[in-house]
Amino acid sequence: MRTPPRPLLWLLLGLALLTLLLAIAVGSGPVGPAAALTLMSGQPDPAALEVILYLRLPRALAAFGCGAALALAGAMMQVLLRNPLADPYVLGTSGGAAVGALLAIMAGLAPLLVDFSAFAGALLSTLLVFSLAGVHGQWSAGKLLLTGVVVAAGWSAVVSVMVVLSPDASLRGILFWLMGDFSFVRNPLPTLAVAGTIGLLAWLLARYLNVLSAGEREAALLGMEVPRMKLGLYAASALLTSTAVTTAGVVGFVGLVVPHMIRLLTGNSDHRVLVPAALLAGGTLLTLADLLSRTLIAPRQLPVGAITAAVGVPLFLVLLRRRAGT
Repeated sequence: MRTPPRPLLWLLLGLALLTLLLAIAVGSGPVGPAAALTLMSGQPDPAALEVILYLRLPRALAAFGCGAALALAGAMMQVLLRNPLADPYVLGTSGGAAVGALLAIMAGLAPLLVDFSAFAGALLSTLLVFSLAGVHGQWSAGKLLLTGVVVAAGWSAVVSVMVVLSPDASLRGILFWLMGDFSFVRNPLPTLAVAGTIGLLAWLLARYLNVLSAGEREAALLGMEVPRMKLGLYAASALLTSTAVTTAGVVGFVGLVVPHMIRLLTGNSDHRVLVPAALLAGGTLLTLADLLSRTLIAPRQLPVGAITAAVGVPLFLVLLRRRAGT
C-alpha cells in the first residue's frame, strides 16, 4: 500500500514530535512522565527540571540530529551509486570518520580540529571506496559492496590498534563511543544545524538529484555539471557522517534503512519527498533507538549501534538477496 507524500510527511512530523516527548519524559531515574508534566504547571520540581532540560532534552535532540544526518547521507550515497544498498556504515565512511576523530583526540587537538579531522577521514574513505570500485564512472553493486567492506575492515583494524594504545582510564569510554553513545552530549545544536542546512540545500536541489539518480549520461545530456554535483554530494555525505560520528560515535544502518523504507511507503524516489521524509524518519528512528538503549536494561545502557544493527542487518541481507535474484 502506497502512502501519499503529503500525509506521509505530516505523519512523520507527528511521530517525530511524539518520540521527542517520550525521550524527555521516560528514563531510568525517578523523573517519569508525571514529573515531566509538572514542567507545564509553572511550578516544576527543580530536580525534574534539571534532568529534563540539561540531560534528556540535549540527548534526545542530538540523537534526532544524528539520525537525520545519517539518513540524508545514505540517501545522497544512493544517488551517487544509484543503488539502495549504499550506506555510510556499509561503505566505510563512518569508519574513516572514526579514525580521523580518534587521531585528533589522541593528539590532544581542539574540538574544532577533531571535527575537521573526522570530516577529512570520512571524505577520504568515501572517495577511496568509489574510486577503487569504479571503472569509467560505473559501479557494480557487488564490487562496490566488497570494496566498502574491505575499506571498513581496514579502518576497523586501525581503530583496534589505536584502542590498544589508548590509556586504560579512557578505554571503556572509547569502546562505548565507537558503538554509539549519546551519554556525554551537552550541545546538540551543531548536529541539528548541519543536518538542517544540508537537508534544506538537498531539498532545493531535489530536481537535480532526481536527474542524477537516473544516470550520469542522462544528467549530462540535460546540461547538468555532473562532476561538480558529484563532488558536492561526496562532501555533503562526508560532512553529515563525520558530524554524526563526532557527536555519538559509529552508528550503523540508519542510512540504509530509512531511505529504503521511504521509497517503499511512497512508491517513488522523488527527492522533494525523500529528503524531508528521510530527515524526519531518520531522526525519529535514532531517537527511539537511544530511548531503548537507556531503558531496556536500566540502569545500565546498551550501545545505540547495537539497536540499529538489530534492525539494519536483517534488512540489508534481504535487500542484498533481492538484488542478487534480479
